[in-house]
Amino acid sequence: MTLIPRLIFNALLLAALGLFIAGVFAPLIELEKLWIFKNVFSLASSLETLLAEREIALFAVLFLFSIVTPIIKIMVLGLVANTSQGYRERHHLWISFLEIWGKWSMLDVFVVALMLVAVKLGPLAHVTVHQGVYLFTGAVLLMQILSVWLHWVLKRQAKLSESRALSVIKPE
Repeated sequence: MTLIPRLIFNALLLAALGLFIAGVFAPLIELEKLWIFKNVFSLASSLETLLAEREIALFAVLFLFSIVTPIIKIMVLGLVANTSQGYRERHHLWISFLEIWGKWSMLDVFVVALMLVAVKLGPLAHVTVHQGVYLFTGAVLLMQILSVWLHWVLKRQAKLSESRALSVIKPE
C-alpha cells in the first residue's frame, strides 16, 4: 500500500477505534417501565451488571465477541496495513484468520437481541434506541469495509508480484 492510501486507511482505522470505544460506553437503549422507571444501558454497563450478577458464561461470551473480537480485528488490520510486503505470507494468514473470526461478530446477534427486547416488552415498557447503537454499528461496518479494502489490496499486490515473476522467467 502506498503512502497516501495507507494514511487514509490508518485514519479510518483510528476512526473505527474511536467509534468502537464510544459505542461501548455510550447509552445503547433506554428502557421505560410503566411510565415511572427509566433504565439506560450501555454495553459496558450491561457487561458490568452480568459480572456483578455472576452470569459468568453470558458475560464471557458477550465480552469475547463484542469487545475482544473488534479489538483484535483493529489490531490485525493495523498490523497488516503497516508492515512491509516481505511479510506477505503472514499477511494472508492474518487476513484468513480475520475472515474466520469476523464471522463470529456479535453485531447481528446484538441487533436481534435489541429487537426482541423492543417487541417482547411492547405495552409494559417503552424502549428507546440511543446513539451507542449507531456508534457501535458504525465501528463494526467501518472495520468490515477496511477489512475488505485491505484484502483487495493484498490480492492486487500478489497478482502484480506474480506477473512480475512470470515476466522475469519468460524466455527471450
